[in-house]
Amino acid sequence: MSAGPERQSPGDDLSTWPIERLQAFAADLHDYGQLESVRVIAQGHAYRADRPSHARRLWAELSLLANRRLRELGAGGSAREDRQDVALRMWVIDRLGPQDENPDWSPEALGADTLAALTLSPSDAVARAHNWRGLPLAEIRELRRHKNLTAHLERLIGHLRPGPTRDLLLPWIEHRRVLP
Repeated sequence: MSAGPERQSPGDDLSTWPIERLQAFAADLHDYGQLESVRVIAQGHAYRADRPSHARRLWAELSLLANRRLRELGAGGSAREDRQDVALRMWVIDRLGPQDENPDWSPEALGADTLAALTLSPSDAVARAHNWRGLPLAEIRELRRHKNLTAHLERLIGHLRPGPTRDLLLPWIEHRRVLP
């Protein structure tokens, strides 16, 4: 078995690999467990306050790449990966600062992506939530998905310019509180 970037040998500890090796490893990886390991390791490096911001952004990008590959595999369901995507992007915007030229770190892009992921209007979600205990499990999960996908909005709103995206997201801040 090769120990190069294309294969992981049983004794290899992914957490000790440099970013370049993990990037190459993750690029063509189709194993959910290993991709999740790359995602978690990269996210951990992104959170390290003792590293320069540029390096932390590179690690965050690798974590997002692995997370998006996980979504493509579909083994964990997209709700989990969607939640992880918006949470990490919001964390980077908050801690390392926004970068409008990079859609991953752009508040406007995150706002637009959040709106695109929401399948209900705030008023529809609230109307369903009033009787959520009587709903089928799939609908309860959908309400939870909306609640999780809007968890970052209180922080994001402060980064958004006045306009339609901000206006469409503002109601979710209050309405998400009644979701299960």
